[in-house]
Amino acid sequence: MTTSRAIGVDIGGTGIKAGIVDLEKGELISSRVRVSTPEGAEPKDVLAAVQQVLETLEVADSDLPLGVAFPAIVKRGMTLSAANISPLWVNFEAEKFFENGLGRDITFVNDADAAGVAEVRHGAARGQEGLTILTTLGTGVGSAFLYNGVLIPNTELGHLKRKDKSIEKWMAYSAKERDELSWKQWAKRLQEFYAHVEFIFSPDLFVVGGGVSKHPDEFLPLLDLKTPIIPAVHRNAAGIIGAASLAGDGH
Repeated sequence: MTTSRAIGVDIGGTGIKAGIVDLEKGELISSRVRVSTPEGAEPKDVLAAVQQVLETLEVADSDLPLGVAFPAIVKRGMTLSAANISPLWVNFEAEKFFENGLGRDITFVNDADAAGVAEVRHGAARGQEGLTILTTLGTGVGSAFLYNGVLIPNTELGHLKRKDKSIEKWMAYSAKERDELSWKQWAKRLQEFYAHVEFIFSPDLFVVGGGVSKHPDEFLPLLDLKTPIIPAVHRNAAGIIGAASLAGDGH
């Protein structure tokens, strides 16, 4: 069963966002509601925040499909990692937890994978052949691989190692702010990351999403890659749109 509208919730390291999505057009048809991610991001507190955004949108009792995007490896409804959230999410039955807590079925997916789906169906990667790699630059670094439009889930390029630490600690957008880097200084870090990924995977297109995709002219022209690199069309709404799209598929 497919439907023309669905609800998307995008849980991030700093904010939880939600909206109602027109699935034909791949765009928000409600206001985008946002609350701060609770301190520590423990399951019960995140669930309460999700309930809050659904109530604000007046869809808490709606029968529209609901997709939830989450910043962790997600396999068969379980969260297997926790980089910028509480360690309680590791090996946690998250999908069941949200379904029980919200009293409804949901579609539960990695946040960068959701953003990738939004961009391949309705955005920067639409119609792109070969391998598209989407990266989200925010609190951490998420990634989505899309091969001829098909999602290959749970790639975690932000956890490539640099000096024995996840590279995202050094080159996420949060690192730019933490280390007070200029765009040029930050772009040098991005260059190291993208050149390495390009060498390993030989992609046909890079798409850059996350909060920083509002400012593509500040840093994308500073990168020297063989692969075209373009900003995401849906920017910070991509996780909402992708999660809703996957929920609308009737999974």
